[in-house]
Amino acid sequence: MGTETLMTLAIIIVLFFMGVKIVRPTHRGLIERLGKYTKFAQPGFHWIIPFIDKMYVINITEQMVDAQPQEIITNDNLNASVDAQVYFRVMENEESVKSSLYNVNNYKLQIVNLARTTLRNIIGTLTLRSANSERGKINAELHNTLRNETATWGIVIVRTELKEIDPPKDVQETMNKVVKAENEKIAAIDYATATETAADGVKRAKIKEAEGSRQAKILHAEGDAEAIKLVNDAANEYFIGNAQLLRKLEMVENSLRSNAKIVIPTGSELVNVIGEMAGIFPVDLKKGREREKLSNED
Repeated sequence: MGTETLMTLAIIIVLFFMGVKIVRPTHRGLIERLGKYTKFAQPGFHWIIPFIDKMYVINITEQMVDAQPQEIITNDNLNASVDAQVYFRVMENEESVKSSLYNVNNYKLQIVNLARTTLRNIIGTLTLRSANSERGKINAELHNTLRNETATWGIVIVRTELKEIDPPKDVQETMNKVVKAENEKIAAIDYATATETAADGVKRAKIKEAEGSRQAKILHAEGDAEAIKLVNDAANEYFIGNAQLLRKLEMVENSLRSNAKIVIPTGSELVNVIGEMAGIFPVDLKKGREREKLSNED
C-alpha cells in the first residue's frame, strides 16, 4: 500500500470522525448545510459532512438567568436595589427549537435585559413600602410581560422570582426602628390584654367562690331551720299528747283518794300507765255483766 493511499485513508477516517455528532436527551440539534437549515436532530448519533454541514445544539432543560441587581427610583423618590431571577426552558418540538435560534439573537441575554426593563417600569410606579409588601403582584406582572414578549422565541417562561428590594442603608435603619417600635407596641398591648384577662379570671373565680360559700350557708341555714321545725312539731305533738294523759292521771289519782270505783275502757292509754303505777288492771264490762247474770241464775 502506497503512501498516497495511506494519506487518503487517514484523511477519510479523520473526516468521518469530524462529522460524527452525538445529541444528548437534554438537547436538540439543528443541522444546516451551506447556511441553510436542512434537518432536525433528535437525541442520538448523527453524521454530518465536515466543513459543509454544521449542527447547532440547543439545551431544552429548565434554565435560570439572573437579572443582576440594579438601582431603581421608586415613586417616593427612594433608590432601591432590585434583583430578580427568571426560570425558562426551550420547548422541545422542532419549530420551537428553530425559533429559539432564528427568531432571537442570544435569548438568555435578551431575557435579562427585558426583565431589568420590566422591573424598572413596575417598581417605578410603586412606593418602597408597597413594593416590599406587593412582591407577589410584581412577580405576576413580570411573568406576564416576559411570557408575552417571548411568545415567538420558542421558549416558555416557567416562573420569575423577585430576590430582593433593598432600600438605601439610612432608610433601612429608619424602617427597622419603625418596625421595632411597632413590634414593641404590639407586645405591650398583648401583655396588657393578657394581664387584664388574668385579673378578670381571678375576679370571676372569687365571685364564684363567694357565691358558692353564700349558697352553702343558705342551704345549711335552711337545713337547720327544717330540723328545728321538725323538732318543734314533734315536741308539740309529744307534749300535747302527754299533757292530756297527765290530766287524766290526775283525775284518776283524785278518784282513788276518794275510794271511787274506776272503770277504764279496754284499749285506753291509761291502762298500761295505771297498771304500772297502782297495780290496777282493766275491767272488761261485757265479761262482768255475763258473770253477774250467771250468779243470779244460780
